[in-house]
Amino acid sequence: MYMKKTPFTVALMISTYKWPEALQLVLKSVLHQSRRPDEIIIAEDGDDTRTAWCIEDFKKIHGIPVKHVYHEDRGFRKSLILNKAIKEIESDYIIEIDGDIVMHREFIADHVSAAREGYFVQGSRTMLTEWKSKRLLKTKNIDALHPLMRGLYSRFNAVRAPLFSSFFKVDPCSSHNVKGCNLAFWKADYVKVNGYYSGFEGWGWEDYEFGERLINVGVKKKRLKMAAIGYHIFHPLSSRANFVPNELIYRETVRYKYSYRPNGYMEA
Repeated sequence: MYMKKTPFTVALMISTYKWPEALQLVLKSVLHQSRRPDEIIIAEDGDDTRTAWCIEDFKKIHGIPVKHVYHEDRGFRKSLILNKAIKEIESDYIIEIDGDIVMHREFIADHVSAAREGYFVQGSRTMLTEWKSKRLLKTKNIDALHPLMRGLYSRFNAVRAPLFSSFFKVDPCSSHNVKGCNLAFWKADYVKVNGYYSGFEGWGWEDYEFGERLINVGVKKKRLKMAAIGYHIFHPLSSRANFVPNELIYRETVRYKYSYRPNGYMEA
């Protein structure tokens, strides 16, 4: 049986944009999970036919249901597609990753263990170098990923020792360093703050701003280290053209302690 139940149901949401080669490895890492998600949904910020083929091949070969939500490619609109995707999620708890994060086999299990009412969970990622990423995309051997291998920028983040996770403390009321590439939250909390703000244009600050509104509504941040390990495949940086205007939106949310913004989940 594919799905293993817990007292709450868990969805894995994967965001992607025109990189089916990386998405294929991410989906492969789903198959290796010791605790598989109850639901898988892919949020594609575009409408690339290669991505659709990748998803259909995965479903056909492995017999695993996957929901695929996409929209017209009109530039970076990640917040909007995430809101649309979450409307299709039926599970209680959502683990969000990017489509270039290859998961350790205990990734989902670690997130499930860390889940607590009243908290959202920020995980870590270990960065693969460019040459290591190219090799991984060529060999597709995700079993070869481990903390002692060559080709890691942030080796410490590849070490899994969940018994020591509780030693790492962060300010539970700070939205600093909230990143959607490895993030988990309750769907009810997401709906309460109206999800991601779809008014962001281009890359940057959408996850910080979302985290700030969760904190402002009373949901605290929990940092998960030495568990829920994700290997980030190298890629060139996205355009920073809208970095400053997007930061101003975030700073406004901090200043006025917004817990809700229109043009979010409800309007998607």
